[in-house]
Amino acid sequence: MARPIPRFVLASASPARKKLLQGAGIPIFVQPSDFDESQIQESQPDRLVQLLAQGKAETVAPLLSNSLILGCDSVLALDGEIYGKPKDPAEAIDRWKQMRGRVGQLYTGHCLIDQPQQKTLVRCQVTEIHFAKVSDREIEAYVATGEPLNCAGCFALEGRGGLFVERLEGCHSNVIGLSLPLLREMLSQLQYEVSDFWLR
Repeated sequence: MARPIPRFVLASASPARKKLLQGAGIPIFVQPSDFDESQIQESQPDRLVQLLAQGKAETVAPLLSNSLILGCDSVLALDGEIYGKPKDPAEAIDRWKQMRGRVGQLYTGHCLIDQPQQKTLVRCQVTEIHFAKVSDREIEAYVATGEPLNCAGCFALEGRGGLFVERLEGCHSNVIGLSLPLLREMLSQLQYEVSDFWLR
C-alpha cells in the first residue's frame, strides 16, 4: 500500500517562490514565517542562507501537522560582501552601481521538514550572475519601478531585471527564489518523487 503524500507547505510569502512551485505542478499551502532574521549573525553566505531557511521552516512547523514544509532564503554576494534586500531606493541605486559589469553569486538556502518521517534536510544552491554594464539612467529608471526593493539581489530575473543580466552559470530557478533541481534531489532523499505531488 502506497504511503500518503503529505501536504506541501511553503513557509514564505514570496510570490516568485509560489509561482515557481505552482509552475512545476506542485500544489502548495502558503504559511508565511514570522522568523526574526536579525537573530542570525553569520559571515559565510552559504551557511547564512541555510540557517535562515531552517529558521523559517522551523517557525512554521509547530503550526502544522503531517506536512512537508519548505523554507528558503536568498542573498547576493559580491566580492565576499553579503547583500539582502535594499532598505530604500537610494541603497538600491548604489548597489546597482557596484554590481554593473561585475559577477556576483546568488545563494539560496533550502530547508525541508518532513513531519511524517520526522526528518529535516538543509541544503544550499549557488548561481553565478554576470551583470550587464548598465547606465546610471537605466539604473535609476529600474529602481523607480520598485521591483528591486523586494529582491535579495536587488533585481528580479523574471521581471525587468532580466534585461540587466548577461548570463548565468548554474541553476536558473535558484536566482528566482528556489532551485527546482535541488528541491527534486531533496525530495528524492526523503523517498518522494516530484510526480507524487502532481497527483494531489
